[in-house]
Amino acid sequence: MAQRKSSTTRRDFIVKSSAVIAAGSSVTAPSILIGNGVSPNDKLNIAFVGIGGRGGANLGGLSGGNNVVALCDVDERRAGGNFNKYPDAKKFKDHRVMLDSMDKSIDVVSVSTPDHTHAAACMGALKRKKHVYCEKPLAHSVHEGRALAKAAKEAGVVTQLGNQGHSFGSIRDCVEWIRDGAIGKVHTIHAACSAVHTRVGQLKHRKDKHDIPKGLDWDLWLGPQEMRPYNPMYLPSQWRAWRPYGNGTIGDWVCHVVDPSFWALELGSPTSVETLEFMEGFDHVNHTDTFARGDRLRFEFPATDKRGPITMYWYSGDLRIPRPDGSDRDAPKTGAVIIGDKGIIQHGSHGGGGVRLVPESKNKDYKRPARTIPRVRNHHVDFLDAIRNDRKAGSDFHDYGAPLTELAMIGIISMNFPKQKLEWDGKAGKFTNNKKANEYLNPPARKGWEI
Repeated sequence: MAQRKSSTTRRDFIVKSSAVIAAGSSVTAPSILIGNGVSPNDKLNIAFVGIGGRGGANLGGLSGGNNVVALCDVDERRAGGNFNKYPDAKKFKDHRVMLDSMDKSIDVVSVSTPDHTHAAACMGALKRKKHVYCEKPLAHSVHEGRALAKAAKEAGVVTQLGNQGHSFGSIRDCVEWIRDGAIGKVHTIHAACSAVHTRVGQLKHRKDKHDIPKGLDWDLWLGPQEMRPYNPMYLPSQWRAWRPYGNGTIGDWVCHVVDPSFWALELGSPTSVETLEFMEGFDHVNHTDTFARGDRLRFEFPATDKRGPITMYWYSGDLRIPRPDGSDRDAPKTGAVIIGDKGIIQHGSHGGGGVRLVPESKNKDYKRPARTIPRVRNHHVDFLDAIRNDRKAGSDFHDYGAPLTELAMIGIISMNFPKQKLEWDGKAGKFTNNKKANEYLNPPARKGWEI
C-alpha cells in the first residue's frame, strides 16, 4: 500500500489531543480529516451501497461506533427496514449520485451489491480515495479485478474483500500447520462447495415480461449489463445463478474455500485451467447464461523457491471430492483436502473451519506449532483497525483479494471451452493458446457504467 503523505500521524494527533484534555482543557477535537483520512474524534463517516442481505450484515458490522452518513440501494423492498433504522443518513438509489453529492462527507464505502455491480461502485469510491470494503467476489471479470487492484494501490487507501473467514483463528491455524511442515510438501489440493447454482430449466423464460415491482429501479439494478426484461427469477437472491449478474458456485465460494491454501502456499496465478467435466444435462453453448448442476476444474500452479508445483481441483454442486487414500473420514462437501507427501489436512468452508489432520491418530499426535500470525477479532474490525492504524487489511484488494478472485474468473471462462487446457500468463493477464478465451476477459459495459 502506498505511503500516505502526512507530517502528523493520526496516532500522534490522538496522543497530543489526549494530553490537552487530561490537562483540563475544554477544547473539542475538530471535525477535520487528517493523516490517512480518519477523523480525529475516532469515528468514520461510512456510506453503504447495497443494504439488504449481506449488505445488512456489513451495515451492522461496520456501523458500530461510526457515523452512517449515506445509504444506497436500488430496491426499497429489500432495503426499507435498514433505511428506516438510520433516519439521519441520506438516502440514494444511485451510488454515482451519492458519491458525487457527498464526496467530502465520506471516509469509507461498503459495497454489498450483486457481483456485476461491485466494480462500478468500488471504482467510484477508489477514484475519490475512499477506503473500501467489498463483498466477495471482488469483481465480475478479470479486467474488473485487475482494474480495482491497480486503483486501490494508486489511491493508497485501505481495502478489504468480504471473505470473512480470512480473519478467523482457524485459517491461521491451517496456515501455520502447513508452513510448519505438518503434511510435508503439498502437491495437490481438492476444494469444493456443494451449493447448486443452475437455472437451466428457466432459460426459456428470459424473454417473459413482468411488471417491475414498485420500489425497484430495474435499470439501475442491471447496471453495466445490457437491458433485458425484468423477471423475478433474477432477484432478490437468485441472481448468483445467472452469469450476467453472478459468478455461480465457484465465484461465490473460491474466496472462502481456497483461502487457506492460497494464503499458506502463496499460490498466486496458475499456469493453466481446464474444465474437466459438467454434470449430465448441461450444454456449455446453449446454457451459457447459467451454470451446471455440478462441475470439476483443474488448476496448475508452478513451483516457487518455497514449494513445488501444485495441482488444484475445484468441485461445484453435486460433484464431490473423493475420500483421499489414508483418510478415516469422507472429504467435506464444502471445504478442502490438502495433500502433502507426509500427510493430509482437511477443513470446512469459511476460514478453514474444523481444520484437522487425517486420520484422527495423526491429528491427535501432532504437536501444534507456536502461533506466529496475529489473531484479529473479526473481518470488519480488522478493516476498521487497518484504517485507524494506517496498515493493510488482511484481504486487501491489490495483494490478496483480486488475485484470489481471479482464480474463479478464469475458471468461469474455461467453462466455455470444456476439456480444453487453457494456458494462462498471469503476468500479462491473458491466455496464450486460445484467442477466443481472451474475449471473455473484459466484457463490454453499458454506457455510463464503464470503469
